[in-house]
Amino acid sequence: QVQLVESGGGLVQAGGSLRLSCAASGSGFSINTMSWFRQAPEKQRELVASVTSGGSTNYADSVKGRFTISRGNAKNTVDLQMNRLKPEDTAVYYCYAIVGVNSRNYRYWGRGTQVTVSS
Repeated sequence: QVQLVESGGGLVQAGGSLRLSCAASGSGFSINTMSWFRQAPEKQRELVASVTSGGSTNYADSVKGRFTISRGNAKNTVDLQMNRLKPEDTAVYYCYAIVGVNSRNYRYWGRGTQVTVSS
């Protein structure tokens, strides 16, 4: 069983920055891809950014140039640096991981962390 724990959410003014972190815990697994999704009220959950085990990254068009995803210094962690935040970035941000266990892939979600950007 793998657990994902997010941290770093909060309230910030438009134009400000926040850094989210996610740590995966457990044993006997390898991380394939780690991602951040977000869900605003009454909207569908959407992919924000992802990073593969090889370091390839992918971003939603709405965050390109403002957000940076990176594998953390600690093993099995991922960070999301969010700059020039906008009110429309307000959402619950979820960490998501595809992990390999005994040659099979499993998908896990964190519980989410609230990001609120005031205008």
